[in-house]
Amino acid sequence: MNSPRLAPPTTWFRMGLHRYLGWEQAVTLAANRLSGFRPVRAVFATASRLGDGIGWYAILLGLAWHDGLVAFQPVGWMLGTALVGLLLYGAIKKLTARPRPCAVCDGIRLSVHPLDKYSFPSGHTLHAVNFSLQLTAYAPELAWLVVPFALLVAASRMVLGLHYLSDVLAGALLGGLLAMLALLAQ
Repeated sequence: MNSPRLAPPTTWFRMGLHRYLGWEQAVTLAANRLSGFRPVRAVFATASRLGDGIGWYAILLGLAWHDGLVAFQPVGWMLGTALVGLLLYGAIKKLTARPRPCAVCDGIRLSVHPLDKYSFPSGHTLHAVNFSLQLTAYAPELAWLVVPFALLVAASRMVLGLHYLSDVLAGALLGGLLAMLALLAQ
């Protein structure tokens, strides 16, 4: 009697990856549909623009101004991890060369121009998580400001048609790792 033949593991992986990518594209399209509403698009475009660095650097300047010399060490760590993050996600983007969803998916509406060509991982999300974790560790009273801001920046990447969910999750993981390493080193 012949037993049914099982597909090799590489086929299982490809089948699973294909299903995941289809699901991820559907999630990305659903998030991007929110940009069809002008007030929603305006909020997320503003969060994204501030997440380019302007918002984080303004918070760091305010912290240095408010706390004086005491803030220089944590602000220095945040700026150092920002530089490491920039180099890290830049290298990963070049290595993976994943096109942005707006370049691949027909239904994606691009709401703002991307800063670079590739999608994986989200540098905005990396910096948002990195800064928000370090800021809330140093100044927990700022959590009410930095946590919602970080969440808006991360969500903006999908709503504006710039990133897939996995790009945002990978950026969040890398940003979290950078923040944890910096906090442990201090």
